[in-house]
Amino acid sequence: MTSIPLFITGDHPCSYLDGESARSAFVHPAFRMTPSIYAELLKHGFRRSGNDVYAPHCTQCSACLSARIPVARFTPDRRQKRCLKKNAETRVVIKPAVFEQAHYDMYLRYQNSRHTDGTMAHANPEEYIDFLGNTWCDTIFAEFSIAGEPAAIAVIDRFAEAWSAVYTFFDPKFADFSPGVYAVLWQIKEARRQQREFLYLGYWIRNCRKMAYKSNYQPLQLHIGQEWREFSSLSAATP
Repeated sequence: MTSIPLFITGDHPCSYLDGESARSAFVHPAFRMTPSIYAELLKHGFRRSGNDVYAPHCTQCSACLSARIPVARFTPDRRQKRCLKKNAETRVVIKPAVFEQAHYDMYLRYQNSRHTDGTMAHANPEEYIDFLGNTWCDTIFAEFSIAGEPAAIAVIDRFAEAWSAVYTFFDPKFADFSPGVYAVLWQIKEARRQQREFLYLGYWIRNCRKMAYKSNYQPLQLHIGQEWREFSSLSAATP
């Protein structure tokens, strides 16, 4: 790979585990990122937030493990099959990753319903699109509609071998349709249909409820050390 300059942040309170400190390794913003380079970095546990590409670099904790699904081998469980059935009439339209007022309004409703203590609950339009979009990747917004009304948005980065699920948000009034679950199931199906090998899901954290749900999608692979391992083969002692 190309030599990539990194810088390490200072310690700060962990967003996922109470009482823990965290720090990250960021690709230097002066580095010219490309989709192909980022696709390789995904394989090594990196993620993006807007144009920033980073990976956890904590000194005494390795709880954040990058997760991906080998989509050809995925089989929905009973709960996921119920979700698919409930969303049989849900429609999906692919849109460019640009600002739309209706999407932004939905995003704020979602944040103020699910993440009231987060900084993004009061994001202005520029902060919203800077967080989800970027200037160098093939990013799309998959808009899910229920009864003709926009119900959820899945932000997706697309690559030759994989998709990366960047973020999903939804209108709280459609919560009974489990739009977050359906968005992942739809991405698995579409990635498989388009002959991609993996869907990357971001970080899995065993002791963080909002991150541990990813183990509901099997088979799941976790990036540990320098290799990808099947979740089902890991011992309970895995960090």
